[in-house]
Amino acid sequence: MTTLETPAETGAPPQAASSAAEPTSLKSWLAVVSVAVGIFTLVTAEQLPIGLLTSVGSALDVSEGTAGLMVTVPGLVAALSAPLIPVLVGRMDRRFLLVALMTVMAVANAITVLAPNFGVLLASRILVGITIGGFWAIAGGLAFRLVQPAAIPRATALIFGGVAAANVLGVPTGTLIGGLAGWRTAFATLGVLAFVVLVALLVLLPPLPATRPVGVRELVGQFGNRGVRAGIIATALIVTGHLAAYTYVSPMLQQVSGIDEDLISVLLLGFGVAGIIGNFVAGAAVAKNLGRTMTVIIVALAAAMLLFPLLGKTQAGGIALLVLWGLAFGGVSVSLQTWMLKYAPDAMEAASALWVSVFNLSIALGALVGGLIVDNIELTTVAWIGGAVVLLTAATLPSLRTPAKAAP
Repeated sequence: MTTLETPAETGAPPQAASSAAEPTSLKSWLAVVSVAVGIFTLVTAEQLPIGLLTSVGSALDVSEGTAGLMVTVPGLVAALSAPLIPVLVGRMDRRFLLVALMTVMAVANAITVLAPNFGVLLASRILVGITIGGFWAIAGGLAFRLVQPAAIPRATALIFGGVAAANVLGVPTGTLIGGLAGWRTAFATLGVLAFVVLVALLVLLPPLPATRPVGVRELVGQFGNRGVRAGIIATALIVTGHLAAYTYVSPMLQQVSGIDEDLISVLLLGFGVAGIIGNFVAGAAVAKNLGRTMTVIIVALAAAMLLFPLLGKTQAGGIALLVLWGLAFGGVSVSLQTWMLKYAPDAMEAASALWVSVFNLSIALGALVGGLIVDNIELTTVAWIGGAVVLLTAATLPSLRTPAKAAP
């Protein structure tokens, strides 16, 4: 496969690159950390119900399938709110927007804790979806505004490290709290964390006036940018392919690799740790060569899935491929977000909003496609198809080897 080329393989967008090379202050790094913890809180809130479906369903007298709407609804709402919120808020200072969204998150969890029935609880999950879409759309490009150009790759990796950390620490810890003290206590703890984050954002973030308001025309106009368009297609293919297969990784490990069910949680924890490592490795690599980094991620991720039915028939093989899978997918968010922002340096919020929307829609689509394959064909087929879909990404990116410049 040919190594992909991009218009600016190193450094920041032109407007940032012209800044003086000054060290990033401690307060700026703390601001980055506060945004990362915000992302951690959002992802934990989105996925926490997965570990609490049985207890919630039992307490509120709904089936586990119905309780699963606690995961589906926020994802779909986030996909809608990501492009809409930047348009609706206009020139509102992004610092106060992020604080307001985290306030909504805290309120949403309070409603969840007090919900007398499933209808009220589901309404609170709509608020969670609004927060996820709006916060992530803005936060994805904040590294460019919080730190000096040389530190942008590390800051971006740190922000997206919140995603992997939520899978490794947030969801398991929340599930443990729910098991020990009840599901309402788990959501109450998450609400307290959201409150702490909003205070940190208010104290640590500098004023972040909108560089220009995001309009519908600007959002639609991003589809005319070849780099942004290819990034959106790549996101859809990678995330859909990954989720189609990863949703069923537990039964694959048991039925294909012969691994005992009691070890699955430990292995998934290992997947998450590998994802954190992959996130920071990719964050450093994109600063040197974004195109090559994307190539490696695509090949490694596709290989992990395509080879699983063949080389995953032993416990050692299954575990090795799971680690490779985690390393590769861990680098997806930071690499794709960097790709989008490099091709839209003058429309970062619009491009980021579209990316977050497609990312969340692809999560829902991937799980749906995977379920249809598993129910109607056979389990290992989902690994073949998921890997093939990811590999299709390679066809969307080489066409950008000689694009128009990313920025004037």
